[in-house]
Amino acid sequence: MWGENVRSETVGKRRVVAAGHDAGADPRIEALSRAVHRMRRALDGHPAELRDRREAERELEALAAAARSEAPVAEELRHSLLLLAAAVGSVSALARPLAAVREAVELFGTGRPPTGTG
Repeated sequence: MWGENVRSETVGKRRVVAAGHDAGADPRIEALSRAVHRMRRALDGHPAELRDRREAERELEALAAAARSEAPVAEELRHSLLLLAAAVGSVSALARPLAAVREAVELFGTGRPPTGTG
């Protein structure tokens, strides 16, 4: 069995939940984990020498650790994303996986409490 199709109220998108998967898991964290994993694979498979590869790897590890924590802080995610983008943003072969990381980070919102409008 491949899993079941589940609608996430948090993200508003359909996703496939693998058999035996914790249905109560935060879909934002799952999206972040998948995006970081794809970015890591793309970076590992990129044959060219990148001047800032170590920085990119550090920030990917920081993002992965945040996803494992199950309580990522939006400000920290955005900071790591900014440094990751600075490290690999000019490499067109990494643009799609980087965009996926950005989209996953955006799922966490601003991290600031809402302000009243009066």
